[in-house]
Amino acid sequence: MSSDTDILNSDALLAAAESETGLSDYGDESLPARFREAVSQIQKAGMDEAGQRAAASVCNWLLTSRLRFFGDHKRYPLAQEQIERPLFATGQPRSGTTLLHALLSVDPHGRALRFWEVMYPSPPPGLAGPDDPRRARADEDWREILRRLPKWLISHPYNDMLGEGLPEDERTWAFDFRVMTPTAWWRVPMGMIVGGLPSDPRAQYRLHKMMLQHCQFGRPKKYWVLKGFHGHRLEALFEAYPDARIVWIHRDPVQVIASRIVLTGELVEGLVGHVDWQAQAAQHLAACRADFQATMRNPMIGDPRVHHVRYPDFIADPVGTIRGFYGRYGVPFGADTEAAMRDYLRNNKGDRYGKFCYSTDVIGVDIQQLHAEFAPFRKRFGLEIEQRRYNAPTGHRGGRIDGARGNARENIRKQCVFSGRQLWRCGPLLARVGGAARELHQPAAAGRRRGPGA
Repeated sequence: MSSDTDILNSDALLAAAESETGLSDYGDESLPARFREAVSQIQKAGMDEAGQRAAASVCNWLLTSRLRFFGDHKRYPLAQEQIERPLFATGQPRSGTTLLHALLSVDPHGRALRFWEVMYPSPPPGLAGPDDPRRARADEDWREILRRLPKWLISHPYNDMLGEGLPEDERTWAFDFRVMTPTAWWRVPMGMIVGGLPSDPRAQYRLHKMMLQHCQFGRPKKYWVLKGFHGHRLEALFEAYPDARIVWIHRDPVQVIASRIVLTGELVEGLVGHVDWQAQAAQHLAACRADFQATMRNPMIGDPRVHHVRYPDFIADPVGTIRGFYGRYGVPFGADTEAAMRDYLRNNKGDRYGKFCYSTDVIGVDIQQLHAEFAPFRKRFGLEIEQRRYNAPTGHRGGRIDGARGNARENIRKQCVFSGRQLWRCGPLLARVGGAARELHQPAAAGRRRGPGA
C-alpha cells in the first residue's frame, strides 16, 4: 500500500501538472510553497489510499486549471477588459446573501459568475458556444456533489442550477490554495479545512479581478453582480474595485451561528460519514464571535460605498430592498429588472426541497447570555432578537437530542429535517427531496435554469 507521502507528493504533483499542460507559469512565485502547505493540511486527514488518490486528482485538476488560466492571459488581451461598477452582496453565512445574489443574477443588465466558468475557466468562457462540453461536465460534477451531499439541497436549494449555479467569490481562489471549499474538494473524504492556509487579500482580489476579465472577454458589456464574505477584506476589495458598491445584510447573530453549525455539520457528515457536533458547534461559535467582533471594529463599515440592510427587511420585501440599493447608487432599476426578480421568486420557492430547520440549542451555550453578548451588534445595525416560528427538538446540547413532545414534535416531523444524532423526516418530504434529487441526476434536469448573461 502506498503511503500518503508517495501519493500526495507536492513536488511530484506540481511536476505532473506542468508536464500535462506543457506550461509552468502559475502567475505567482509563492504558489508552489502555498500548495505544499495545502498538501500538508490534506495529509493530516489520515485518509486511506483511495482518499489520497482522490485528493491527488483534485490537486491535479486545480493546478492544471491554474496553469491554463494564466496561459490564456498570455494568449488573449484579457488585461484590457475593464471591470466597472461591480455590485457585491455580502454578509455572514446564513443571512440571506444567496437569495440576494440569485435575485441580482437575473437582472438582465448584470452578469454573474457561473460554476462551470470557474470550475473550467480555460479557454475564456466568452469564446464558448452553447454546447461547450464544460457546461455538461460541470452539470455532472454537481449531480455528483448532490449525490454525496443530498441535504445541501434543503439548506441551499439554489444548487439545483448545477453548473449554471452561482459560486461565491471565494471559489475563484480554489486554485490559489487559499480556501478549500466543498465545491472543489467534494470527492475527498475529509472535513472542511477552515483556516490554516495563508491569506493575502490584495493578491486574492487581483486574482478575482483576473477571473472577471477572463469571463467578460468576448461578451457584451454588463456590470458584474457578485457575492462573497467580504466584510473583513473591504480595504483590499475597494483597492481592486474603487467604484464597487456593496449591499451588506445583517442578521441576529444567534440565528446565524445556529444555522451555520447545522449547515456545515451536515456537509462534514456527508463528506466523511460522521460529525462531532460538539466540536462543530465550538468551532463555528468561535469563528462567528471573531467575525462579529471584527465587524464592530471595522472602520470601513461606514464607507459610503457600503449599503447596510436588515435581514428582516430583506426577507419581507427582497425586490424592494434591491430597488433601494440600486437607487442609492444610481443603478437603473427598470420594469424588466423588477419583472425578472419577481419571476424568480415566484418560480423558486426557498423550501422547494423541504424546510431547513435548526435549533439554537445546537450552539451548546446559554442562549440568553449569547443574546446579551451580541446586544451591541444588534444595536449597531438596528436588529431585534429574531423569533422563529418552528424550532427543532428541545434538549439538544452539544450534539445530543433528548426528544420533543406534543405539537412541536409533530411540526418538526411534518416540516423539518434536523441534523444531530437523530433525524426527523416524514414520508412526503423524503419523496419530495428524493424525487427532486433523482431529476437532478438526469441529463435534462427539470430544475435546471440557464441564467441571463451566460
